[in-house]
Amino acid sequence: MHKSLQFILCGLAAMSGLTIAPTLAAAQDLELRLGPGGVGVYDRDRDRNRYDRYDRRGPRGCDPDDALDIARSEGLRRAQIVRMSPRSIVVQGMTRRGPERMVFANRRGCPEI
Repeated sequence: MHKSLQFILCGLAAMSGLTIAPTLAAAQDLELRLGPGGVGVYDRDRDRNRYDRYDRRGPRGCDPDDALDIARSEGLRRAQIVRMSPRSIVVQGMTRRGPERMVFANRRGCPEI
């Protein structure tokens, strides 16, 4: 009788521990992260009151380096920016057939015109 009572109490303690543990873990605002710099503590609640960073990115035009990267990936060698205006970015370079130029819209994502 004593052994069975002890077994039932251990089972109840384990069951209550399993149900309490996830609720305690969900209520915490601290998080441990492992990374290349070692172990760090991150406070999840810290950034909730700050402004929305997506609204404050600055100019939303095409980055000239992105235009050069796109032109190089399309096969332009020795690519360089020839002209930049508020509406377009012109990149000139060489292909197998000779000199070539690409024009990109000065918008986010650098779409080709």
